[in-house]
Order: sequence, then C-alpha cells, then structure tokens
Amino acid sequence: MKKKLLTVNEVAKILKVSPNIVQEMIKEKVFKTVKAGSTKKVSKDEVDDWLAKLNESEVQKLALQRTVCRFQDYFLPEYINMNFEADNKYEAIAKMSIMAKELKIVRDQRWLYEVVVAREELVSTAVGKGVALLHPRHHHPSKIKKPSILFGRCEKGVEFDAPDSKPVTLFFMLLLHDDKQHLFSLSYISKFIMKEENLQALKDAQTPDDVVNLLTLHK
Repeated sequence: MKKKLLTVNEVAKILKVSPNIVQEMIKEKVFKTVKAGSTKKVSKDEVDDWLAKLNESEVQKLALQRTVCRFQDYFLPEYINMNFEADNKYEAIAKMSIMAKELKIVRDQRWLYEVVVAREELVSTAVGKGVALLHPRHHHPSKIKKPSILFGRCEKGVEFDAPDSKPVTLFFMLLLHDDKQHLFSLSYISKFIMKEENLQALKDAQTPDDVVNLLTLHK
C-alpha cells in the first residue's frame, strides 16, 4: 500500500501547532521529508509513530507549543503600539479603541470605548506591576470581528487605580469572543507578567516583533 504523505500544513493541523514549528522539527530531524513534485512532504505513518512514542517531557513540550500557537492566533505584530501616549485612563481606553477600529477589529470605536469604560468603572483592570488588562464586561462576538489582543507601551505611565498604586506602562486590550478564549488569554498573560525579567524585557523591547517573540518564545 502506498504511504500517505502530508504537507507541512497538514502535519501542523494534526499536531495542533503552527507550520513554523513543524519546519523546525524537520530541521531538527524529528521528521524526514520526501520530495513529492516541487513540495517536501512527511509520511503520515512517521507522524503517527512519533505521537505514539512521546515521552512525558515531549508531551509537555508539545502542549506548551500548542498553547503558544493558540495565543499567537490573537496576538500579532500589527496589534502593537510601542509608543503609546495618554494622559489619563480614559484617554488610554479611547486610544486603544481607535486602534481597534483602525485595525478593523471593531466597526464602532465609540461603542468599544463605552463598554470598556463601563467595565473599568466597576473595578480597575490594572493588576499591578505597571500592567492593565483592559476588556469589556461581557463578550460581544457580533461586535468584534476577530478575537484579538492589542498591546500599548506608555513610557511615562498612566494613573489607573492599580492595587499597588503604580502607574500603568503596559496595556493589553483583550477583545475576545467567549469565556474560553478570555480565561485562557488572561491566564497566559498573567503567568508571563509574574516574572520581573519578563516585564523588564517588554519595557526594553525595540520592535513589535520583539514583543510578540517575548510572549510566544518565553520559557
């Protein structure tokens, strides 16, 4: 029987990771490739065999890679403003709302501003350490075109009623479709910012790609 061959994208779909990770696995000789026309492919039997023989550490590594890939679906370089400026919390929310409109994530920036301010007036979304996790109180999948997370870095800082009274310099705006996406992203970002070295690295990052890499390649 002729062996079934898979493209890199097909392998990525089976493993639930990005094609870039599969390319890296091929480079590290985890999988061998065969030439099929102008495309390099991987035997499905080889992928199935590798999955069947995973040890505990490899299972954990694969789970981490899947988690990172999931976060990458929401967090893109174009969603990042490295030179964010605002004089107060309301201006910060307004500017993030405008950013979402310009990126075509939402159609109505005024609506987004109002629902995020309404959430903010219940209790501050500043979590301490100079970080705020802005988001609406309820999910609005009909208003938000695609699940997204925006990021803004404000060097001078903005007073935000944070629990530690520190001004916010790092803003995340979570615009997601359901509780599963929201809780996953909150947990993912919260774990990252627990480490002081990660926060400092975000402050020192030079480009949007640096920020994405920090949040998707950290250990």
